Amino acid sequence: MTQPAPSLAPTLPPIIAGARDEIPVLDLAPLRRAAPGAREALAAELRHVFENVGFYFITNHGVPQDLVDRMFEEVKRFHAQPVEAKLKLKINQHNVGYMPMRGATTRHSQLSLRNKPNLNEAFFAKRDLPPDHPDVIAGKPFRPANQWPDDLPGFRETVVAYQNALEGVATSLLPAYALALDLPANAFDEAFREPTYTLRMTHYPQQEVEEEGEFGLAPHTDTSFMTLLAQNRIPGLAIRLPSGKWIDAPAIDGAFLVNGGDLLRRWTNDRFLATPHRVANRSGQPRYAIPLFFDCGTEYVMKPFASCIGPDNPCHYDPITYVEYITWYRNQNFDHARGKDGVALAAS
Repeated sequence: MTQPAPSLAPTLPPIIAGARDEIPVLDLAPLRRAAPGAREALAAELRHVFENVGFYFITNHGVPQDLVDRMFEEVKRFHAQPVEAKLKLKINQHNVGYMPMRGATTRHSQLSLRNKPNLNEAFFAKRDLPPDHPDVIAGKPFRPANQWPDDLPGFRETVVAYQNALEGVATSLLPAYALALDLPANAFDEAFREPTYTLRMTHYPQQEVEEEGEFGLAPHTDTSFMTLLAQNRIPGLAIRLPSGKWIDAPAIDGAFLVNGGDLLRRWTNDRFLATPHRVANRSGQPRYAIPLFFDCGTEYVMKPFASCIGPDNPCHYDPITYVEYITWYRNQNFDHARGKDGVALAAS
């Protein structure tokens, strides 16, 4: 199976600040009120974004700011627990649960080949399936019941509400994504009949000393079809534009920063970008982030669209499912998937 090869970057240039005009801001208000032509206009904007930048902001998305604020507070509350309490929920083969500090190393990316383990800890949750769900009982890969802390009342409810809200936003964008690819508006209906998503609740401590190859999160491209990131008042995220220039991700109050990852890039036969980014927390205080990675159903077969293939651009990738790709990614990067002898876990 052909795996993606991110663009090479032999050096990591310094970050350029003050680049608010580099990332487009898309207003979803016309789409939400079903204004005539809104979906087509958004599709044209998305086509420009993904052929030239890879990141964009959305405003007027409908997610209450109070819910976003509560989500950040719950993440702080979770990570304030003793490590012993968090390790009771240690991440499993489905990528659900707590990943300790430096529990992953970015190995799948060619952007930096001498990475140290990432300086962050994270708690992962997927769609909240009940223990008696057929997929849970069958042990289907990446379709587990979540792990939840017993002594954080309200944590689970807030996480699920936040996931539901972002699933609604992401789903509402799918017809515009389809039109941007010169496909019928309903082209993604079957693939996203029950979307897969993962919420990563991350704590980045202050990095006191800058060491070569050590990042909060090393330069990488996301795995996802779509990533939605609530705005963070603590800086640290940097984006590498297609020009090779690294910029600080600006902050826009109340907006979400959205980007595509490797699965979108594969599915579109490299027509749409998966833009590299990295995190280093030099703020002097803890930093928290709550990206949601949104994907199609776990067993849906993604193969490049005909609209993205032509005589001058043949098909670059084999068909692949979410399970196949994420198993490969997990085994490359997450320490819990690599035994002492370096042997990776199987898909299940």
